[in-house]
Amino acid sequence: MTWLLAGLPDGMGLVWLLGGALVSGLARGFSGFGAAMIFVPIAAIAVGPQRAAPLMLLVDMLGIVAITPGAWASGDRREVGWLAIGLGLGMPLGVAALLSFDPLPLRWAISLSILAMLALLISGWRFAAEPPRRVTIGVGILGGVLGGVAMIPGPPGLAYLLSRQSAARRIRDDFALYLAASAVFATIAYIAGGLLGWDLLRPTLAAAPLYGFGIWMGTRMFGLASDLTFRRVCYGMIALAALIGLPLWDGMRR
Repeated sequence: MTWLLAGLPDGMGLVWLLGGALVSGLARGFSGFGAAMIFVPIAAIAVGPQRAAPLMLLVDMLGIVAITPGAWASGDRREVGWLAIGLGLGMPLGVAALLSFDPLPLRWAISLSILAMLALLISGWRFAAEPPRRVTIGVGILGGVLGGVAMIPGPPGLAYLLSRQSAARRIRDDFALYLAASAVFATIAYIAGGLLGWDLLRPTLAAAPLYGFGIWMGTRMFGLASDLTFRRVCYGMIALAALIGLPLWDGMRR
């Protein structure tokens, strides 16, 4: 226990880290998405932005193990495969941006782009027909860039899947496969960029149990929601995550 505590943030930093793990796990279990958009800005308060994104990748391995097998059986693997091609192309670009550019303007761009996509969804816009493959791959590339920068590949992929008017369970399963593919490419890109190190072991061990408990609770809650409620919760979580991520609140969160 002493060894574990020695590598963790002190005081409120630890509260932010553990609280973020629990709430993001709930989001992951219920909707299949939203974990990184909640966890990364909160964990960054405790461990810093460059460690928060790789930490999310390690902690979310629990979510992948718990959710992906069922999604593989019933999800649209062909459609997600095209998105995954884009993820593989975009992820190295995002990691390069994380290592090369000032994180402050990147955080503004991420949050504002999420809000823009949310406004598009709420407006009622949908694809009139099956999107061409270049659009599907382009969505994946955008998700890969955002995933490399802050481990939030979800918004472009979720916007794309929600726009296709599938049932909530199909959206959830397809999105779980999308996030699993993103995790594979993120692991490769973060290792190549030197962002995965032993210094993340103790924060991962501390956050993972609460994250796993949140996934279990969220999964049980999913069956209680109608398709309409599911979509509304998704929209609300996107908005909340984008607003939380705005650098505007940095001074108030410390």
